[in-house]
Amino acid sequence: MIIEVKPMNKYKADETHNEQLTNQLLEHMNTIEIPKELDSLVNAAIEKGKKTERMIIMKKWIRNSTATAAAIIVGFVGATNLSPTFAKSLSDIPVVNTLVKVVSFIQFDYHEDTYEATIDTPVLEGLTNEKLEATLNQKYLEENKKLYEQFEKDVADMKSFEEGGHLGVDSGFEIKTNNDQILSIARYVVNTVGSSSTTMTYDTIDKQNEIIITLPSLFKDDSYIEIISENIKEQMRTKRAADSNLMYWIAGEPDAIDGFDRILADQSFYITDQGKLVISFDKYIVGPGSMGIQEFEIPTDTIQDILVSNTYIK
Repeated sequence: MIIEVKPMNKYKADETHNEQLTNQLLEHMNTIEIPKELDSLVNAAIEKGKKTERMIIMKKWIRNSTATAAAIIVGFVGATNLSPTFAKSLSDIPVVNTLVKVVSFIQFDYHEDTYEATIDTPVLEGLTNEKLEATLNQKYLEENKKLYEQFEKDVADMKSFEEGGHLGVDSGFEIKTNNDQILSIARYVVNTVGSSSTTMTYDTIDKQNEIIITLPSLFKDDSYIEIISENIKEQMRTKRAADSNLMYWIAGEPDAIDGFDRILADQSFYITDQGKLVISFDKYIVGPGSMGIQEFEIPTDTIQDILVSNTYIK
């Protein structure tokens, strides 16, 4: 059995230096208070109604019986939410070249017979709003901590049966957009038990003003839910007519039990490098699992009249 928690290659330095650096960062981080307003906003992206625990030392990530080492890098500390009034004023702000990097600093690997887990954790670097940077990094670590703990529990359950089984978890991230203004990060989790399931979560950040952009904050009112939903259904029908191999479950159509009707108010989304809004659905939500994650780019002219501004959506 191989269990390893390691920094990626670009961060592989002398072990003693790494330990000193980690201890210094953790000591400094413990003196920083995360504001309740940002905590509430970020936690909503993890689990509604649940509060994120404070950052814990990475060595507690894994039970002592399986842990080898841990290294944590986080930034430092709050942020303001995006109101429609504030968003309108953003269009007058000149574009600046904001250097923000996303690196994979922590990788956790678990390999034993038919049980495998590979978990990469994104770490933000370069946000001048240190509270926002620290809270997002904390969130990503907490997500992967919970993911590993669940994997470990599932492995233990499978081992309790004589026949055992196969279990795999693959978690990582993709940078959808990283330009002067927008940073959109997608984090994926692929669970394999016989068949596989894939989930995606996103964070979209205004790098100039260093705030988290939510889907409702882009619009004047909640009419966007119906307008975007109708456009997506139209796209589904068009794609299906052009390719007989595509299948979408649309509410009201024959054989479409629990078909797609409306997006959620906080539906998963990201903003492209060209300033286009993309709505995302996890595997099995709007079609068969064989179709995987489904994304729909919403034409700007469809939502133009209900946008707060064209600061983000062009």
